[in-house]
Amino acid sequence: MRILVTGGVGTIGAGLVMELRSRGYHVVSCDLFHQPDEVGFSLRTDVAEPLYARCDVGEFRQLERVFERLGPFDYVHHCAAEFGRWNGEDFYETVWRTNCIGTKNVIRLQERLGFRLVHYSSSEVYGDWPELMAESVMDEYEVKQLNDYAMTKWVNEMQVRNSRAQYGTESVVVRLFNTYGPGEYYSPYRSVNSRFLFCALHGLPWMVFRGHARTSTYLADTVRTLSNICDNFVPGETYNIGGDDLHTIEELSDTVLAITGADPSLARHQDSEVLTTKIKRVDVSKSIRDLKHENSYSLEEGMRITADWMRKVYNAWQGRSPDMATTPVSPVDPAIATPIVDRTPALVGAATGRSDQSGIIPNDSCSK
Repeated sequence: MRILVTGGVGTIGAGLVMELRSRGYHVVSCDLFHQPDEVGFSLRTDVAEPLYARCDVGEFRQLERVFERLGPFDYVHHCAAEFGRWNGEDFYETVWRTNCIGTKNVIRLQERLGFRLVHYSSSEVYGDWPELMAESVMDEYEVKQLNDYAMTKWVNEMQVRNSRAQYGTESVVVRLFNTYGPGEYYSPYRSVNSRFLFCALHGLPWMVFRGHARTSTYLADTVRTLSNICDNFVPGETYNIGGDDLHTIEELSDTVLAITGADPSLARHQDSEVLTTKIKRVDVSKSIRDLKHENSYSLEEGMRITADWMRKVYNAWQGRSPDMATTPVSPVDPAIATPIVDRTPALVGAATGRSDQSGIIPNDSCSK
Protein backbone atom coordinates (compact mmCIF):
# COMPACT_ATOMS: atom_id res chain seq x y z
CA MET A 1 0.00 0.00 0.00
CA ARG A 2 1.33 3.45 -0.95
CA ILE A 3 0.47 6.38 1.30
CA LEU A 4 1.19 10.11 1.15
CA VAL A 5 1.21 12.13 4.37
CA THR A 6 0.99 15.88 3.86
CA GLY A 7 2.40 17.89 6.74
CA GLY A 8 4.78 15.02 7.42
CA VAL A 9 7.16 17.08 9.57
CA GLY A 10 4.40 18.28 11.91
CA THR A 11 3.46 16.90 15.31
CA ILE A 12 0.80 14.48 14.03
CA GLY A 13 2.29 13.92 10.59
CA ALA A 14 5.77 12.91 11.74
CA GLY A 15 4.37 10.40 14.19
CA LEU A 16 1.99 9.04 11.59
CA VAL A 17 4.80 8.51 9.07
CA MET A 18 6.80 6.56 11.64
CA GLU A 19 3.85 4.40 12.69
CA LEU A 20 2.69 3.62 9.15
CA ARG A 21 6.20 2.65 8.09
CA SER A 22 6.48 0.36 11.10
CA ARG A 23 3.46 -1.50 9.68
CA GLY A 24 5.21 -2.10 6.38
CA TYR A 25 3.51 0.56 4.24
CA HIS A 26 5.36 2.58 1.61
CA VAL A 27 5.01 6.09 2.99
CA VAL A 28 5.99 9.35 1.33
CA SER A 29 5.61 12.67 3.12
CA CYS A 30 5.76 16.34 2.19
CA ASP A 31 6.06 19.57 4.13
CA LEU A 32 7.54 23.07 3.89
CA PHE A 33 11.10 22.24 4.91
CA HIS A 34 14.09 20.64 3.19
CA GLN A 35 14.99 17.11 4.34
CA PRO A 36 17.86 14.66 3.74
CA ASP A 37 15.65 12.05 2.04
CA GLU A 38 14.15 14.67 -0.28
CA VAL A 39 13.51 14.28 -3.99
CA GLY A 40 15.29 16.75 -6.24
CA PHE A 41 12.90 17.98 -8.91
CA SER A 42 15.27 19.94 -11.17
CA LEU A 43 18.54 18.43 -10.01
CA ARG A 44 19.88 14.98 -9.31
CA THR A 45 18.36 13.24 -6.31
CA ASP A 46 21.23 11.95 -4.15
CA VAL A 47 19.43 9.26 -2.11
CA ALA A 48 18.49 5.99 -3.80
CA GLU A 49 14.82 6.17 -2.79
CA PRO A 50 13.53 9.63 -1.90
CA LEU A 51 10.61 9.48 0.50
CA TYR A 52 10.03 13.17 1.04
CA ALA A 53 9.21 16.25 -1.03
CA ARG A 54 9.30 19.88 -0.12
CA CYS A 55 5.83 21.17 -0.93
CA ASP A 56 3.47 23.99 -0.04
CA VAL A 57 -0.02 22.47 -0.41
CA GLY A 58 -1.36 25.95 -1.10
CA GLU A 59 0.51 25.87 -4.42
CA PHE A 60 -1.18 23.44 -6.83
CA ARG A 61 1.91 23.12 -9.03
CA GLN A 62 4.06 21.99 -6.13
CA LEU A 63 1.48 19.48 -4.93
CA GLU A 64 0.79 18.08 -8.38
CA ARG A 65 4.44 17.28 -9.02
CA VAL A 66 4.66 15.30 -5.77
CA PHE A 67 2.05 12.96 -7.21
CA GLU A 68 3.71 12.90 -10.63
CA ARG A 69 7.19 12.16 -9.28
CA LEU A 70 6.53 10.03 -6.18
CA GLY A 71 3.05 8.61 -6.77
CA PRO A 72 0.72 6.95 -7.38
CA PHE A 73 -0.84 6.74 -3.90
CA ASP A 74 -3.67 4.59 -2.62
CA TYR A 75 -4.31 6.83 0.40
CA VAL A 76 -3.52 10.42 1.29
CA HIS A 77 -3.50 11.48 4.94
CA HIS A 78 -3.97 15.23 4.64
CA CYS A 79 -2.42 16.54 7.87
CA ALA A 80 -0.95 19.73 6.43
CA ALA A 81 -2.61 22.75 8.01
CA GLU A 82 -2.02 25.90 9.97
CA PHE A 83 -2.95 25.00 13.53
CA GLY A 84 -4.61 26.81 16.38
CA ARG A 85 -7.04 29.47 17.42
CA TRP A 86 -4.51 32.26 18.11
CA ASN A 87 -2.32 31.27 15.18
CA GLY A 88 -5.43 31.84 13.09
CA GLU A 89 -5.75 35.37 14.46
CA ASP A 90 -2.11 36.36 14.08
CA PHE A 91 -1.49 34.69 10.72
CA TYR A 92 -4.99 34.64 9.24
CA GLU A 93 -3.82 35.05 5.64
CA THR A 94 -1.69 31.92 5.90
CA VAL A 95 -4.38 29.99 7.77
CA TRP A 96 -7.04 30.60 5.13
CA ARG A 97 -4.67 29.99 2.23
CA THR A 98 -3.11 26.80 3.56
CA ASN A 99 -6.20 25.26 5.11
CA CYS A 100 -8.80 26.11 2.46
CA ILE A 101 -6.88 26.55 -0.80
CA GLY A 102 -4.50 23.77 0.19
CA THR A 103 -7.31 21.33 0.94
CA LYS A 104 -9.10 22.25 -2.28
CA ASN A 105 -5.89 21.48 -4.17
CA VAL A 106 -5.71 18.04 -2.57
CA ILE A 107 -9.36 17.39 -3.42
CA ARG A 108 -8.91 18.44 -7.04
CA LEU A 109 -6.13 15.86 -7.37
CA GLN A 110 -8.30 13.28 -5.62
CA GLU A 111 -11.05 13.86 -8.18
CA ARG A 112 -8.56 13.30 -10.98
CA LEU A 113 -6.53 10.42 -9.54
CA GLY A 114 -9.05 8.55 -7.39
CA PHE A 115 -7.05 8.03 -4.19
CA ARG A 116 -8.80 7.68 -0.84
CA LEU A 117 -8.48 10.71 1.41
CA VAL A 118 -8.22 10.96 5.19
CA HIS A 119 -8.84 14.60 6.02
CA TYR A 120 -7.69 15.99 9.36
CA SER A 121 -10.22 18.32 10.94
CA SER A 122 -10.49 19.66 14.48
CA SER A 123 -12.70 19.64 17.55
CA GLU A 124 -12.89 23.40 17.02
CA VAL A 125 -15.66 22.87 14.48
CA TYR A 126 -18.02 22.18 17.39
CA GLY A 127 -17.83 25.82 18.48
CA ASP A 128 -19.21 26.26 21.98
CA TRP A 129 -21.62 23.33 21.74
CA PRO A 130 -22.63 22.85 25.39
CA GLU A 131 -23.47 19.14 25.35
CA LEU A 132 -21.71 15.92 24.34
CA MET A 133 -19.75 16.46 21.11
CA ALA A 134 -20.88 13.53 18.98
CA GLU A 135 -20.12 13.44 15.26
CA SER A 136 -23.81 13.77 14.37
CA VAL A 137 -24.11 17.17 16.10
CA MET A 138 -22.75 18.96 13.05
CA ASP A 139 -25.45 17.41 10.82
CA GLU A 140 -28.36 17.99 13.19
CA TYR A 141 -27.70 21.51 14.50
CA GLU A 142 -26.45 24.83 13.19
CA VAL A 143 -23.23 25.35 15.12
CA LYS A 144 -21.33 28.62 14.93
CA GLN A 145 -17.54 28.33 14.97
CA LEU A 146 -15.76 30.73 17.32
CA ASN A 147 -12.61 31.71 15.43
CA ASP A 148 -10.91 31.74 12.03
CA TYR A 149 -9.09 28.45 12.56
CA ALA A 150 -12.35 26.72 13.45
CA MET A 151 -14.09 28.24 10.44
CA THR A 152 -11.41 27.01 8.04
CA LYS A 153 -11.73 23.50 9.41
CA TRP A 154 -15.50 23.49 8.88
CA VAL A 155 -15.01 24.88 5.37
CA ASN A 156 -12.66 21.95 4.73
CA GLU A 157 -15.28 19.44 5.83
CA MET A 158 -17.82 21.02 3.49
CA GLN A 159 -15.27 20.91 0.66
CA VAL A 160 -14.84 17.17 1.26
CA ARG A 161 -18.61 16.63 1.36
CA ASN A 162 -19.24 18.59 -1.81
CA SER A 163 -16.60 16.64 -3.69
CA ARG A 164 -18.16 13.36 -2.59
CA ALA A 165 -21.60 14.55 -3.78
CA GLN A 166 -20.33 15.81 -7.14
CA TYR A 167 -17.60 13.35 -8.03
CA GLY A 168 -18.08 10.31 -5.82
CA THR A 169 -14.73 10.74 -4.08
CA GLU A 170 -14.07 8.50 -1.07
CA SER A 171 -12.98 10.29 2.08
CA VAL A 172 -12.94 9.96 5.87
CA VAL A 173 -12.80 12.97 8.19
CA VAL A 174 -11.18 12.86 11.61
CA ARG A 175 -11.78 15.52 14.25
CA LEU A 176 -8.83 15.64 16.61
CA PHE A 177 -9.28 16.79 20.18
CA ASN A 178 -6.49 18.19 22.37
CA THR A 179 -3.44 16.03 21.58
CA TYR A 180 -0.10 16.22 23.36
CA GLY A 181 3.03 14.18 24.04
CA PRO A 182 6.65 13.62 23.02
CA GLY A 183 7.01 15.02 19.51
CA GLU A 184 5.07 18.22 20.14
CA TYR A 185 7.73 20.92 20.06
CA TYR A 186 7.00 24.06 21.98
CA SER A 187 5.83 27.33 20.53
CA PRO A 188 3.39 29.82 22.08
CA TYR A 189 0.82 28.58 19.52
CA ARG A 190 1.00 24.89 20.50
CA SER A 191 -1.32 22.96 22.84
CA VAL A 192 -1.98 24.16 26.36
CA ASN A 193 -0.25 20.99 27.65
CA SER A 194 2.94 21.82 25.76
CA ARG A 195 2.92 25.48 26.80
CA PHE A 196 2.36 24.79 30.50
CA LEU A 197 5.11 22.15 30.61
CA PHE A 198 7.65 24.25 28.74
CA CYS A 199 7.04 27.26 30.97
CA ALA A 200 7.18 25.19 34.16
CA LEU A 201 10.46 23.54 33.17
CA HIS A 202 12.07 26.91 32.42
CA GLY A 203 10.71 29.01 35.27
CA LEU A 204 8.43 31.05 33.04
CA PRO A 205 4.95 32.24 34.11
CA TRP A 206 1.88 30.85 32.34
CA MET A 207 -1.75 31.94 32.18
CA VAL A 208 -4.54 29.63 33.41
CA PHE A 209 -7.98 30.60 32.16
CA ARG A 210 -10.80 29.62 34.49
CA GLY A 211 -14.00 27.94 33.32
CA HIS A 212 -12.52 25.79 30.54
CA ALA A 213 -12.32 21.99 30.43
CA ARG A 214 -10.77 19.56 27.95
CA THR A 215 -9.77 15.98 27.44
CA SER A 216 -6.12 15.28 26.60
CA THR A 217 -5.10 12.56 24.16
CA TYR A 218 -1.59 11.15 24.28
CA LEU A 219 0.06 11.50 20.87
CA ALA A 220 1.03 7.83 20.49
CA ASP A 221 -2.60 6.79 21.09
CA THR A 222 -3.86 9.27 18.49
CA VAL A 223 -1.32 8.14 15.88
CA ARG A 224 -2.07 4.46 16.44
CA THR A 225 -5.79 5.10 15.93
CA LEU A 226 -5.18 7.17 12.79
CA SER A 227 -3.00 4.42 11.35
CA ASN A 228 -5.88 1.96 11.72
CA ILE A 229 -8.07 3.88 9.27
CA CYS A 230 -6.59 2.22 6.20
CA ASP A 231 -7.50 -1.19 7.66
CA ASN A 232 -11.16 -0.25 8.03
CA PHE A 233 -11.82 2.62 5.64
CA VAL A 234 -15.51 3.55 5.57
CA PRO A 235 -16.12 6.27 2.94
CA GLY A 236 -18.17 9.18 4.23
CA GLU A 237 -17.50 8.52 7.91
CA THR A 238 -16.40 11.12 10.44
CA TYR A 239 -14.59 10.21 13.66
CA ASN A 240 -13.84 12.06 16.87
CA ILE A 241 -10.44 11.09 18.25
CA GLY A 242 -9.95 12.29 21.80
CA GLY A 243 -9.43 11.46 25.44
CA ASP A 244 -11.88 9.92 27.87
CA ASP A 245 -11.09 11.93 31.00
CA LEU A 246 -12.45 15.47 31.17
CA HIS A 247 -10.27 17.83 33.23
CA THR A 248 -10.33 21.56 33.85
CA ILE A 249 -7.46 23.75 32.72
CA GLU A 250 -6.84 24.49 36.41
CA GLU A 251 -6.44 20.76 37.03
CA LEU A 252 -4.02 20.49 34.12
CA SER A 253 -1.96 23.35 35.57
CA ASP A 254 -1.93 21.66 39.00
CA THR A 255 -0.71 18.43 37.36
CA VAL A 256 2.13 20.32 35.70
CA LEU A 257 3.11 21.88 39.02
CA ALA A 258 3.09 18.48 40.73
CA ILE A 259 5.25 16.66 38.17
CA THR A 260 7.76 19.48 37.58
CA GLY A 261 8.03 20.92 41.07
CA ALA A 262 7.71 24.40 39.61
CA ASP A 263 6.93 27.40 41.80
CA PRO A 264 3.11 27.63 42.11
CA SER A 265 3.34 31.42 41.77
CA LEU A 266 4.25 30.91 38.09
CA ALA A 267 0.64 29.87 37.38
CA ARG A 268 -1.32 33.09 36.89
CA HIS A 269 -5.12 32.83 36.84
CA GLN A 270 -7.55 34.84 34.78
CA ASP A 271 -11.20 34.70 33.79
CA SER A 272 -12.42 32.81 30.72
CA GLU A 273 -10.63 33.35 27.41
CA VAL A 274 -12.62 35.14 24.69
CA LEU A 275 -13.85 33.22 21.62
CA THR A 276 -12.57 29.94 23.05
CA THR A 277 -14.72 26.86 23.67
CA LYS A 278 -15.58 26.48 27.35
CA ILE A 279 -16.03 22.72 27.73
CA LYS A 280 -15.29 19.96 25.23
CA ARG A 281 -17.06 16.72 26.18
CA VAL A 282 -16.26 14.26 23.42
CA ASP A 283 -17.99 11.08 22.28
CA VAL A 284 -15.31 8.70 20.94
CA SER A 285 -17.52 5.59 20.75
CA LYS A 286 -17.32 5.43 16.93
CA SER A 287 -13.53 5.53 16.85
CA ILE A 288 -13.43 2.86 19.53
CA ARG A 289 -15.82 0.68 17.51
CA ASP A 290 -14.30 1.15 14.05
CA LEU A 291 -10.69 2.17 14.67
CA LYS A 292 -9.87 0.42 17.97
CA HIS A 293 -9.14 3.75 19.62
CA GLU A 294 -7.72 3.40 23.11
CA ASN A 295 -6.49 5.91 25.68
CA SER A 296 -3.52 4.14 27.23
CA TYR A 297 -2.20 6.82 29.56
CA SER A 298 -3.72 8.87 32.34
CA LEU A 299 -3.11 12.61 32.18
CA GLU A 300 -0.47 12.42 34.92
CA GLU A 301 1.34 9.49 33.27
CA GLY A 302 1.38 11.10 29.86
CA MET A 303 2.48 14.48 31.18
CA ARG A 304 5.31 12.89 33.19
CA ILE A 305 6.65 11.15 30.08
CA THR A 306 6.29 14.35 28.08
CA ALA A 307 8.10 16.35 30.77
CA ASP A 308 11.01 13.86 30.69
CA TRP A 309 11.15 14.16 26.90
CA MET A 310 11.08 17.96 27.06
CA ARG A 311 13.95 17.97 29.56
CA LYS A 312 16.07 15.99 27.11
CA VAL A 313 15.04 18.04 24.08
CA TYR A 314 15.64 21.40 25.75
CA ASN A 315 18.53 20.39 28.02
CA ALA A 316 20.79 22.96 26.36
CA TRP A 317 18.19 25.72 26.56
CA GLN A 318 19.90 27.54 29.41
CA GLY A 319 22.57 29.85 28.10
CA ARG A 320 21.22 29.86 24.55
CA SER A 321 19.05 32.49 22.99
CA PRO A 322 15.35 31.50 23.06
CA ASP A 323 15.10 31.52 19.27
CA MET A 324 17.95 28.99 19.04
CA ALA A 325 16.42 26.81 21.73
CA THR A 326 12.95 26.62 20.26
CA THR A 327 13.48 26.76 16.50
CA PRO A 328 12.14 23.47 15.06
CA VAL A 329 14.63 21.17 13.47
CA SER A 330 13.84 18.44 11.04
CA PRO A 331 13.36 14.69 11.39
CA VAL A 332 15.71 12.21 9.87
CA ASP A 333 14.58 9.08 8.12
CA PRO A 334 16.31 6.02 9.66
CA ALA A 335 17.50 5.04 6.17
CA ILE A 336 19.60 8.19 5.87
CA ALA A 337 23.05 7.82 7.41
CA THR A 338 23.99 11.50 7.57
CA PRO A 339 23.62 12.54 11.22
CA ILE A 340 21.38 15.53 11.73
CA VAL A 341 19.40 16.74 14.70
CA ASP A 342 16.54 14.31 15.15
CA ARG A 343 13.06 15.82 15.48
CA THR A 344 11.27 12.48 15.03
CA PRO A 345 8.61 12.17 17.73
CA ALA A 346 9.20 9.64 20.47
CA LEU A 347 5.91 7.79 20.29
CA VAL A 348 5.99 5.69 23.41
CA GLY A 349 3.70 2.71 22.99
CA ALA A 350 2.73 3.60 19.44
CA ALA A 351 2.64 -0.02 18.33
CA THR A 352 1.38 -1.69 21.50
CA GLY A 353 -0.52 0.98 23.35
CA ARG A 354 1.74 0.88 26.43
CA SER A 355 5.39 1.08 27.31
CA ASP A 356 7.39 1.68 30.46
CA GLN A 357 10.20 3.31 28.52
CA SER A 358 11.20 6.89 29.02
CA GLY A 359 9.76 8.09 25.73
CA ILE A 360 13.10 9.25 24.36
CA ILE A 361 14.39 7.93 21.07
CA PRO A 362 18.02 6.89 21.61
CA ASN A 363 20.13 9.08 19.36
CA ASP A 364 23.57 10.27 20.41
CA SER A 365 23.50 13.05 17.80
CA CYS A 366 20.35 14.49 19.32
CA SER A 367 21.63 17.50 21.25
CA LYS A 368 19.14 20.29 21.15
